[in-house]
Amino acid sequence: MIKILIVDDEKPICDLIDLNLSSAGYHCTSVQDGIEAINCIEKEEYDLVLLDIMLPGADGYDVMEYIRPLGVPVIFITAKHEVKDRVKGLKLGADDYLVKPFDVVELVARVEAVLRRYNKSEQKLTAGDVTVDVEARRVMKAGRPIELTNKEFGLLVLFIRNKNVALFRETLYEKVWEEEYYGDSRTLDLHVQRLRRKLGWEHSLVAVYKVGYRLEVS
Repeated sequence: MIKILIVDDEKPICDLIDLNLSSAGYHCTSVQDGIEAINCIEKEEYDLVLLDIMLPGADGYDVMEYIRPLGVPVIFITAKHEVKDRVKGLKLGADDYLVKPFDVVELVARVEAVLRRYNKSEQKLTAGDVTVDVEARRVMKAGRPIELTNKEFGLLVLFIRNKNVALFRETLYEKVWEEEYYGDSRTLDLHVQRLRRKLGWEHSLVAVYKVGYRLEVS
């Protein structure tokens, strides 16, 4: 399982990130101090570090200097939004830079993008008795193969990687269809209905009023 270290001095933010990345199938550890982060990295290997800049003990730039020789990918997550701050972080070797407040779906997408770049992306996904081999584009339910269209497959991967998160129709459409959403949800709704029927998810893939859909998985 892919291991991610979350470093942020605000525990509620750590908890929010941990909840969503754990739901997406990642193993997360969180700390609120720069020195503590360095201690964790000395003791254990991580596949990715999500790093705040303004930290007690040692700031994010200092932690980045320590991480850089190890070749571990880093995404800066910070309230510092000025261009000079982004440039400094990227010049230090960060792979991406996300400004608070951020959308959870965007965070998960950026994590996936960086992990793919390092060939560390999670290729096997599960939700209940449904398993997805992302690389082979193969879907199984209780050991039985399920045939999905490309759009249905794209929706399924997005739902599983954001389990128990309400996803906006706009987000679903623009990520799967890769074109701008103009408010007509009939195409999306039809694909979701077919996905529900094929996977027996009539009670798991629920509509969220005035938002979109959420895959509910215990």
